[in-house]
This record gives sequence, structure tokens and C-alpha cells, in this order.
Amino acid sequence: MKKLTVAGIGAGNYEGLTVAAVRALEEADVIVGYTVYCDLMKPYFKDKTWISTPMMQEIERCRLALETAEEGKRTVMICSGDAGIYGMASPVLELAEEYGAEVEIVAGVTAASSGAALLGSPLTADFAAISLSDLLTPWETIEKRLEAAASADLVTVLYNPASKKRADYLRRACAIFLKYLPAETVCGVARNIGREGEAAEILTLGELENFAADMFTTVYIGNAATKIIGGKMVTPRGYRHA
Repeated sequence: MKKLTVAGIGAGNYEGLTVAAVRALEEADVIVGYTVYCDLMKPYFKDKTWISTPMMQEIERCRLALETAEEGKRTVMICSGDAGIYGMASPVLELAEEYGAEVEIVAGVTAASSGAALLGSPLTADFAAISLSDLLTPWETIEKRLEAAASADLVTVLYNPASKKRADYLRRACAIFLKYLPAETVCGVARNIGREGEAAEILTLGELENFAADMFTTVYIGNAATKIIGGKMVTPRGYRHA
């Protein structure tokens, strides 16, 4: 059966791959992906044929993967984190009806989870995940989602918090949360998760407003219950102690 597998590779190191993702990559004839992600995986799967495209060629990449699968080659398209969370699973499924290959999605570890592990346990209770990139979503929509999360006192994970063109977007997001939360609210950042230069830092919402984030940073804004315990960022689950 002709099949395209879309697999999340986590942060991009071997230890961050799920067993299912490793199995899919080991069984693949061809691996397709964004150039940077292919370069991260090549050292672990050296005997494969690789097809890569640069940033901003996502649809072309999906079509290349589907066409390769249609040729009967065991094909895997890789995405960072989880393919279904800000990944390529959706465009592949949208395009798949034009082709004859079946599509299988393999879960990966998204940055919200891997970064949270570095910080402690900030996502133990309800939380929201919002991307600050306005490439595909208008800023007005992002702003409404931030307002909703802040007013609902949800711990919020921010993906794509800043870039050269969006240098002030994290500050704008923090300004919305500061309408509902005190400046002392516990927040955290994780950078270069699973890669060289990996680092995590706990800071306040007031400090976060002026933090120099980049596209390799994942941001965590705590809620009213989030605290620091033993140097870790923790949002209590609410269990009662005996």
C-alpha cells in the first residue's frame, strides 16, 4: 500500500524522538523535510535518500512527499515537535485527496512539553498554546486569543514569540496579560530545547515583557496559582495533601 508517514521529530535530537518516529524513520526509503530538520536527523539515519526544501516552500514540500509516496517508496515527512501542532500534518491531509497515497501521522514531543520539563511543571493544569507568528494568522486574531487566555487565567505557552520583523510581539502579549495578572506572576522561557545552547530561565511577567526572545524560544506565562518550588516553575494540580 502506498503510504506517506508524517512524523514529529521533537526538538531534533535522537533522545527526543518517540519510538514510533524512530521506527518510521528506520523503515523509510525517503525522508522529506525542511532543510534544517533534515540536517538534524541525517547523522542518525545515514542510509536514507533525503529531499529537503528551504523555509517558505511548505506546500511544495508536501507535494514532493506525496508524489514520492505515490511512486511506491516508503516516504516519511518530518516536522519539528509534533506534526499536528503547528506542523505539516494539516497541509498534507488537505492535499492528500489529490493523490493516491494513504497518510499516517506519527506523534512527536512538542516544544510546550519538552520546554516545560526543563522548567519544572508549569502545565500541570489547564493551559493554552498560542503562536505569535502573524505569517498565517492576523495579529488581530492572535490578540483576541491572548485576551481570552489571559482573562480565563490559563497558563499560556507562546510559540514563535519574536523574530527580526516581530521584535515587539512578546512585549505586546505581556501587556495584555498584565491587564489581568500582577507583574510578579511567575513565568519561564526555554531556549534551544534539545540542542546546543539549551537553557531555561524563570522570571516574572514584568521581566518577561523586556526579555529578548527569538524563534528558538518557547515562553510560559503562569497563572494566579503558578509558583516557584525548589527552583522550579510549578502550577499545582490541586490535589489535597493528606
